[in-house]
Amino acid sequence: MAEHKTDPNKLPTLGRLLLWVDKPGSANKIFWGLAVFCGILFLLDFTYEKHPHFDMEYVPGFYAIYGFVMFTLLILAAKGLRVLIKRPEDYYGDKAIDREDYPDDQIEKVNHDGL
Repeated sequence: MAEHKTDPNKLPTLGRLLLWVDKPGSANKIFWGLAVFCGILFLLDFTYEKHPHFDMEYVPGFYAIYGFVMFTLLILAAKGLRVLIKRPEDYYGDKAIDREDYPDDQIEKVNHDGL
């Protein structure tokens, strides 16, 4: 959990409203909230009359299934493409800006693993 060094009252309204996202367990709440929302939308697909152009569109939940399959294939394609275009970490050599040595006393280090 990131520590907020500023007073939450000094944050903008949207920043104060979204502070709950930074709390432990929020990722699970978001995941399950989206899963329930997708399930409800899938069930709502059975409640109205469709006027499809193609026979596959008669299948209940077709667009949900199609979207899930295509998104999964997109992720797999991106992983395969990564193998082709990936470069070594020191690809730019000494001219890369992140190769500069910074003084440790001037760098604000943040521990992101929640310890």
